[in-house]
Amino acid sequence: MKLLYSTLFFFLFFSLQVFGQNMKEGFTYLETGKYQKAEIFFEDILKEYPTNKTAILCYGRAVGLNGDATKATSIFTDLLKDYPTDFEVKLNYAESLLWGKNYPKAKLYYQTLLKENNKSFAALLGYANTLSNLKEFEEALINVDKALVVIPGNPNALVSKKYMRLGLANLKVQTREYNIAENLLKENLKTFNNDKETLLNLANLYLISNQIEKAKKTYEIIGENKENKLISLNGISLAYHLKGNEKNALNISEKALNSIDENTSETLKNQTIERNIQALIWNKKYADAESEINKLLENNEDPKKWILSLRATLNIYKSDFKKSLTDYNLILKKDSASFDGNLGKANALKASGYFKEAYKSAENTLLFYENQKDATNFIKQLDLSFTPNVETKATYSFDNGDNKAYSYTANSEIPFSTKFKLLANYNYRTTSNDATNLSAITNNLLFGASYQLLNNLTLKGSFGVTASNSDENKYNQFITDISLNIKPFKLQNLEVGYKRDVQSFNAALLNEEIVQNNMILNYSLNTNFNLGWFTQYYYTFQSDDNARNLLFTSLYYNILSKPSLKGGINYQNISFKLQVPETYFSPSKFNAVEVFIDLIKDENAAKNKELFYGLTAATGLQYIEEDDALSTYRIQGKLGYKFSERALINFYGLKSNIASAVATAGSTGFTYTEFGFRFKWIFLDKPLFQK
Repeated sequence: MKLLYSTLFFFLFFSLQVFGQNMKEGFTYLETGKYQKAEIFFEDILKEYPTNKTAILCYGRAVGLNGDATKATSIFTDLLKDYPTDFEVKLNYAESLLWGKNYPKAKLYYQTLLKENNKSFAALLGYANTLSNLKEFEEALINVDKALVVIPGNPNALVSKKYMRLGLANLKVQTREYNIAENLLKENLKTFNNDKETLLNLANLYLISNQIEKAKKTYEIIGENKENKLISLNGISLAYHLKGNEKNALNISEKALNSIDENTSETLKNQTIERNIQALIWNKKYADAESEINKLLENNEDPKKWILSLRATLNIYKSDFKKSLTDYNLILKKDSASFDGNLGKANALKASGYFKEAYKSAENTLLFYENQKDATNFIKQLDLSFTPNVETKATYSFDNGDNKAYSYTANSEIPFSTKFKLLANYNYRTTSNDATNLSAITNNLLFGASYQLLNNLTLKGSFGVTASNSDENKYNQFITDISLNIKPFKLQNLEVGYKRDVQSFNAALLNEEIVQNNMILNYSLNTNFNLGWFTQYYYTFQSDDNARNLLFTSLYYNILSKPSLKGGINYQNISFKLQVPETYFSPSKFNAVEVFIDLIKDENAAKNKELFYGLTAATGLQYIEEDDALSTYRIQGKLGYKFSERALINFYGLKSNIASAVATAGSTGFTYTEFGFRFKWIFLDKPLFQK
């Protein structure tokens, strides 16, 4: 926040006397800000009149205002020895402390001056400015008001008061006291109608407090002055981005870009180019953004921080985090206090899996920008991801083969560091069939751990037991789930694993005690042009000497990002070594093709006290053995509510007639329906490793 560092006095102490006309030229230099000329002028005067108090005062002021505050303080200190009771000399000495940014000492000295004369306008204004520089804005405002009682409407005092309000409003924004900050800024506008600095602060407040429409309107007011047109358009573009309207953000930024002319300052021109490239990135026009950045880098051996930040941002969006980190490190080499450098690096480190380092970089941001909202939110989200949580799920399912099942599942994760966490899972399930009069109960209990071996490599393993109790059989079996999660290249994820469980679709299958050993491979590939691909392969060998191959692959296109809307094609192939249709669905050949569309507002994107949802619809054809094709359908939906960052609930339902969803005999004409709800709770205030 810009603050006033000097107090402008009325030169009431000037005594022109006989040689007054000779000093008029010097007074003019001081009054018009030509301090170097004033310094030279009064230095020459003092050669002729070395003891003249007025000349010494003017020389001291010229020296101090020309940048040498220490010398000015020394001049006034010496003058105080000759005039220890002269109030005007004391005022100048006090002001020289302000020039030298010795605010604590200035504060104490002004307090002594006010005890001597509490009606002195200069002392009151100087004291108020001192308090303002010490960020004691509330007390500063009290004293500047006292100065305005002495000289009502004084422009210097009003300008000081403006910056005091701006400073206090900034502090209130940092402490999330947005209403108080807004009122302070609006008070400024009563005195300084449509003041640009105040309006910019007000727009920023609205952006930070997520009052985007108010921010947009404020930028429009700024644009009513044609000189501020580019500032206005750049701000409006940002407001559209924060509302999720990327197309309008780009249109407005292009309008601003086309408004640049020969009279546009270099700073404003660069800000407009920067916003336009940002808008290209927001719209995923990565090739265009890269081309514009390369133009800025052409024949530029020492690119400025904002250019490096643009390239780093582009690589963040393209998931090329290694290149992004390189640029953020270059920025920090130029300026260790850079906000973009520190917080941008934190984001890149987090996305790369370097969580401990991400914490450190975000904390560095707060060293320079106390209580900054984005940095504190970043740390809060990191904390939440490493805080112990529990997730429960209850379901009811049935099919047209008279199978019914109730299930309750509880999962818990307890991180002990950014790399290591304990896992626990419990499942209770009852299944029954009215037609066969069979029922069974299973209890599954698994304990395990997850450890991040490398930033892109995580090992998870859980071991436990399943206990089955049915009308015809009772047994315990060892179960396990082991996986290795790898991020081999950017935009790619690979998971390889082994899972041992028991076939438990219905009571009849539980009686068979069929143990399944699954070798699993999951692979996903995203692109920067909205196309995605997911593939899953299972090879299962069973205790009944049967074996299964299952391949599922999905090619999809991301149509929208907010909310997420994607559509695509799924293909599935299943084959069993042995066909035992009287026991479970086990064709030698099964193929299914479907087209689908997903509409999702993800729970992670939902704000507190906000709904999230998902809807999937799919239809296609399935081919069982050599039989004719059968049509398929699948409908799945969920609706949830996010109570807070620590708790959410959602209800879901699905209905499908795809035969691969069944493990029972006689799959023709099969339909399956499931309903349930899920509750997630982060039950501690912060990660265990921070306690």
